[in-house]
Amino acid sequence: MSFVHNFRFGQTQRTGIKFQASVLFALLVPALLLASAGIARAQTIPEGNRGELHLSAGATGSFDTIRYGSRQMYGVGAFVDAETTGHFGLEAEGRWIEFPSQNDNVHAEIYSVGGRYHFVLTNHWQPYAKALIGFGRFNYAYNLGQDNDLVVTAGGGMEFRASRRIYFRVVDFEYQDWPQAHYGNLIPFNIGAGLKVRIF
Repeated sequence: MSFVHNFRFGQTQRTGIKFQASVLFALLVPALLLASAGIARAQTIPEGNRGELHLSAGATGSFDTIRYGSRQMYGVGAFVDAETTGHFGLEAEGRWIEFPSQNDNVHAEIYSVGGRYHFVLTNHWQPYAKALIGFGRFNYAYNLGQDNDLVVTAGGGMEFRASRRIYFRVVDFEYQDWPQAHYGNLIPFNIGAGLKVRIF
């Protein structure tokens, strides 16, 4: 019997409800981000700089709580940010939750893309929020099966601008929902930190 599950949406009523809830979650988060735009208008940058595109790349390390038992693991991630000085942007990321394997070969990989909104508190401190959607691969203990599923992510954090090009991602957190997981939806929570370098 195969335990591999490849995006089989709506197989049961319960699965359909989970999927609808995750889609609603994915739509609500960007709406809330857009609604918050007015709060930051008092701190906007000079008129002449609006719309300038910045491209950055970085890496993070993370502590990950996976609701598969009470498993706690560590991971690494890589991301690319494309954003304007007008606060809005896009983020694409890959996250690999691999350590420790505890000899049972449990691991997960997530690849996502979505919207990002950063605030400007001071010249150095910039909090941000993000809403991503993508797919993940989760390998169950002792290779009993593997899920390849939709993943919906909400998160945020704080960056510290050390120089024109160097940013420290002081804290980054993500709450993920895997609504189509074979043995009930997985809901990992990740918290991490890292470094971002502005390319241009």
